Amino acid sequence: MPEKPPLHTLRDSPSATPGAIPSGRDVSEAEIEQAIHSGIERYFDECRARVPAFIDRHFHFPGAIATNRKALGWDMLRAPINLLWAPVYALASLITALMPERKGLMWLHRLAHRVPAGLTTRVQQHISNLILVELLNNDQQGLTLESYLVGSLETLYERHSSGPVDHRQFSQMIEPLVAETLSQYRVSRTASADITNSISCTVLGAFAFQKFTPGGIGLGIVLASMLAKILAARDFILGETIGGWYYSVFPPEPSLATTAGVMVAVMAALAAFAALSGVISDPVQAALGLHRRRLHKLLDHLQKDVMLSTQSSFRPKDQFVARVLDTFDMIKSGLL
Repeated sequence: MPEKPPLHTLRDSPSATPGAIPSGRDVSEAEIEQAIHSGIERYFDECRARVPAFIDRHFHFPGAIATNRKALGWDMLRAPINLLWAPVYALASLITALMPERKGLMWLHRLAHRVPAGLTTRVQQHISNLILVELLNNDQQGLTLESYLVGSLETLYERHSSGPVDHRQFSQMIEPLVAETLSQYRVSRTASADITNSISCTVLGAFAFQKFTPGGIGLGIVLASMLAKILAARDFILGETIGGWYYSVFPPEPSLATTAGVMVAVMAALAAFAALSGVISDPVQAALGLHRRRLHKLLDHLQKDVMLSTQSSFRPKDQFVARVLDTFDMIKSGLL
């Protein structure tokens, strides 16, 4: 997305939107910029003040149940697809963030920018709508930020007897920034579910099997080994009891078909759990302050983007943490 000019330069382009910012002779550029920045700061300060109540309503019990109830239905299929697609999107994000935009590599940057974040689940869309309506717009129609900007400028221009301010130019600039920021927040929800799965597998493996299983792959391999031992003991020539003792000392190697079948079953169970894991993870994240930090970071980056009129700079690191855990799981399982 090409970089847009700073907000205060909107006054110099009345042809784009006639009358957006009237050109009063007695109004200096510094006064216009100060009025705009004052409106932006007041707006985002009020948004931040709404964060604690927003978290209490939707991420603590009983609100977390109502929020994640949306996952029942097609989200049970969308969630596993998103988990499988997440590494592809993380790679595309790394390419756009780290690789220099050289002439010979522009095709790769364009391709990476076109990679979708995944399927939007009902829970993700529900939370995005809540953020847009309750947090950003305070349950009012339209983009409330526009009214703060227009109000600050109208107050300024009233002192100089100038004409009214048209909000359309602000709307054209702000709406894409908000849409992209909410899209990145939805990506963080998928990553959060993936991290929850990895932690759950580690805890389950430690307490149930006394094994270190840092993800679904590791847990699948442990369960496949246990299943192979049970099947081998059942067919042991001296009986199942003696077979169980024998294979405790000399554990059989599970076949590729057994390993693959168990891993598919584990991944399917984890995918179903991922769709509903927010019921558990949201209150935990709220108690640890993770939701608060994530929402404050969203507002901080959105404020910066509006101030500088740049493309969305909100890039949560959750998805990269999830990919590190997946890589560690594959290394531990011997797949890498």
